[in-house]
Amino acid sequence: MIDHVSIPVSTLALGGFYDAVLRPLGLARLVERPRQLGYGKRYPELWLNLREGHAAPAGTGHHLCLRAPDEAAVRAFHAAALAAGGRDDGAPGPRAAAMTGYYAAFILDPDGNRLEAATFPRG
Repeated sequence: MIDHVSIPVSTLALGGFYDAVLRPLGLARLVERPRQLGYGKRYPELWLNLREGHAAPAGTGHHLCLRAPDEAAVRAFHAAALAAGGRDDGAPGPRAAAMTGYYAAFILDPDGNRLEAATFPRG
């Protein structure tokens, strides 16, 4: 249903942060443009768009969830984010949802964008 999403960043230097954070989820930097970076597996599914001076205000509700292949990838996503300058917004662990339980972690990138990595039970 959704082909791609874009999030604003204050500097494309955050590409190094996203390189590290997205690697455990199987995503890599595929496109570099003067004001954009594109990440994906075969084509860009997540874009970082340069918006100088942008910082996500706290409590905006902005939230992007990315699918992880397994619990180990969720933990690696969270650890990579913290090591690269992100902030914890929910340690890796089980979560309850309306339809099923799942395993996830939440982080804030250096600009305050809220990202989640989640994996769902197979079956």
